[in-house]
Amino acid sequence: MPSAYDRFLAFRHSLPRAPRLQRQTVRVRGLALAVFSSPPTADDAPPLLCINGGLLYDHSMLWPALSPLAAKRQVILYDQRGRGASQAPANPGEATIDDDAADVGALRRALGIARWDLLGHSWGGGIAMLAAAADTTGTRRLVTVDAVGPTNDWMPELRRTVLSRLRGAQHEAVERIPESALVNADPDLHSRYARAVYPAWFADPDMATRFTPPRAISEAGAAVLARLRAERYDWRARLRAVSAPTLVIHGEQDALSPAVSSDIASLLKYSRRILLPNSGHMPFWEAPESFFPQVDSFLDAPTLHPVG
Repeated sequence: MPSAYDRFLAFRHSLPRAPRLQRQTVRVRGLALAVFSSPPTADDAPPLLCINGGLLYDHSMLWPALSPLAAKRQVILYDQRGRGASQAPANPGEATIDDDAADVGALRRALGIARWDLLGHSWGGGIAMLAAAADTTGTRRLVTVDAVGPTNDWMPELRRTVLSRLRGAQHEAVERIPESALVNADPDLHSRYARAVYPAWFADPDMATRFTPPRAISEAGAAVLARLRAERYDWRARLRAVSAPTLVIHGEQDALSPAVSSDIASLLKYSRRILLPNSGHMPFWEAPESFFPQVDSFLDAPTLHPVG
């Protein structure tokens, strides 16, 4: 039976080469953000903005991983404020996830786009949901991919699951950084923690050896992460305002419990939830043959009926 990595390679080899992204700098809420776009397609499909997770990382966490979606629509990615090639705010230590969410609607308007679709992965799913709640007229459809939960109740269970999956030096690297330390906005600490937990995100341990995140340092991103832990966020009231039809995708074997996706779907009026078997936190790598058809079908559907 082919391994998960062999299946991933077979899927990627069946596709044309990923299109080259065009980079531009866009002024958004007083900051210069780096924006990356695939070529427009021949049809009239709305653009798809993809929002990466991690809160320390730039758009490369999702590209070329999501390049198959560019076959049918223009895909737009960007580096969040103070990450990658985007300008940091004057006081990065005061950055919040609400700033990140507000940037999304402002970016749409700056690009002159009337309506677009949003896809957010992990913490980027949280940004996407908050953005959709605030920009209802500009958001046509929403896809969350292994998104964080509507409250931070998932955090203690995630740590337990991560520690149960890791062995030896990997286990020790996570254990050396207690959750209580992560309320401090130390960029190096958050960078080390993100890399330490990374192997636990995969359902197949072999896949974890094939992908290694870059070392990313972001003062703004660390401030956002620390604040989310320290202040115990609760987005439930805000997410009930999301009116866009939503596809909630989650890997069945994600260290971030699939129950989180049920919590999300219960709050969003017009949502459909799909669990992908044999997949962890990165279904676009571990289950691409299922992930991409599901997203394409949802975004391409001519009509969507309310669910729930």
